Amino acid sequence: MHFTVKNCLINVTNGYITTDVQIIDGKIAAIDSNLPIIGEVINGENKLLLPGFFNAHTHSSEMWFRASIPPLPLELWLASLYDSPPINVEQVYLTALGTAVETVLSGGTSVVDHLILLPGQELETIAAAVRAYQEVGIRAFIAPLIQDEPFTYCFPNGKSQLEDTPFHATAQDILKMMETAIQRFHDPANGMNILLGPTGIQLCTDDLFIGCLELSDRYNLCLHAHLLETKAQEKLAQEKYGCTAVEHLQKIGFLTHKTSLAHCVWLTDNDIKILAETQSTVVHNPLSNLRLGSGIAPVLKYMQAGVNVSFGCDGSCSNDSQNLLEAIKIGAILHNITDQDYQTWITPHKSVEMASLGGAKGLKVDDKLGSLTVGKIADLVLYDLTDLSLLPRTDPIGLLILGRPDHAVCNAWVNGKKIVANGEITTINVDHLKQKLFNLSNWQMRQKSPTFMKLEPHYRQVTGL
Repeated sequence: MHFTVKNCLINVTNGYITTDVQIIDGKIAAIDSNLPIIGEVINGENKLLLPGFFNAHTHSSEMWFRASIPPLPLELWLASLYDSPPINVEQVYLTALGTAVETVLSGGTSVVDHLILLPGQELETIAAAVRAYQEVGIRAFIAPLIQDEPFTYCFPNGKSQLEDTPFHATAQDILKMMETAIQRFHDPANGMNILLGPTGIQLCTDDLFIGCLELSDRYNLCLHAHLLETKAQEKLAQEKYGCTAVEHLQKIGFLTHKTSLAHCVWLTDNDIKILAETQSTVVHNPLSNLRLGSGIAPVLKYMQAGVNVSFGCDGSCSNDSQNLLEAIKIGAILHNITDQDYQTWITPHKSVEMASLGGAKGLKVDDKLGSLTVGKIADLVLYDLTDLSLLPRTDPIGLLILGRPDHAVCNAWVNGKKIVANGEITTINVDHLKQKLFNLSNWQMRQKSPTFMKLEPHYRQVTGL
């Protein structure tokens, strides 16, 4: 894992320089001009070298239902997803491969997979995703998505007014499974990390949240959850706790410097203050929030309050892609309409910092990843600046973020290991993956699901529609 990138562009304060970057034993060993060649020589001429981005929130297996559910608010979208055809462990593996490939080819070297578990095959589900991410070579943070309350509880008044069967597992059962998963799969030295991932206040008891916190402390793991994605969840929190969800999570100790929270659309000013005080991270998922009509997260307020913010694609059924550059672009320019003071707007350069160092901070690996710094691990991406969408030549980072090129990733490395060369994944046969995904699916239009039709009247009633 030794190589030298010669004559590449890197971003420095107030501009760019052309320089060499030397990698030894998977780490950045030197950044300077005219460095001696060590290992493979990579031609960096007319190419931009950046730290790899973090796809800081997604659900890989949703890919099987990509673009199949019409525009609906989250709760009704979930009702439709609830009636989707069941998938198997092999399909979990294939969509984890697909998620990794799409993430890498759009600049990501790390992925946080809030992994949907197959009932009765939870450990097999995790093993399938682990296998896929190891084969591609992406750095993975797998947060098995866990809950201990039935689906209808995610609706305001759902617990009291809607019939449902109890969830199939208790908090204790789930936590026992998670401890087994941690012991079996958590291997950060080799790029495989397990997170504790309760789905959110809408489907989790305090017993589950507190149990996750205890496992986090015992094994020094990060926590990951959805938080206040919709207005309905804001209403549910008041109904469930008599206070905001953020106030309650702070009360039980779930908000820490090791906690990352996806969405965070409906927070109060006091909630934002609490996130800053607890050093929690917000993962901004602008495309799914728009797709599901959830709202626009007040990201500029978060940043002004000192809250760390990173970007996620969210699942391929609510976005409906894993193009990280697209998520970063929309996540940056969307807020130009939420605050008239243009001095607070997110610049392309700031968005790159959020996607790289911000992602690393949210997972407590910013001492090892997230910037081009000597001594840090070589999770790097080299972009071809002669791609048509990056021409004519102006500001390379501005072009990369605002131009959102489709084929600009030339090379990528994780832990110093090459996983992309000349724009192609080197670790797996992508054509073979595409053929499998094609063969296991059909052209079809989804009809309204029975669960959707059953729950829509209740949703409209509790949301005042």
